[in-house]
Amino acid sequence: MISKEEMVTLFADMKANAPWDLNKPLLWGYFFADADKTRLEAAAQPLKAQGYQIVGIYDSKPAADTPALWWLHIEKVEKHTVDTLHARNQEFYKFAEQHQLESYDGMDVGPA
Repeated sequence: MISKEEMVTLFADMKANAPWDLNKPLLWGYFFADADKTRLEAAAQPLKAQGYQIVGIYDSKPAADTPALWWLHIEKVEKHTVDTLHARNQEFYKFAEQHQLESYDGMDVGPA
């Protein structure tokens, strides 16, 4: 799980190094993982209904001797603080558990 302390570090790093304004909405990407692509496809629908854009579901393209791992990538333009992003992560951990997904794997961010 991503801790609140890691969020504090992320925001401090972005404030010091990112070329975008943290006081404005940014494009936040979120990732879920599962070995079963159909579970991710099913989970994508309620996320879409919540206003997230479905970027895609991707195969990790494993080696021939390892099982596939699929990634659901969603995005939304929104403004976050340490506290709101930490809360969003907690919501997504719970969402992954409710939809029997292997994991909520975290987020990335860029300019909107």
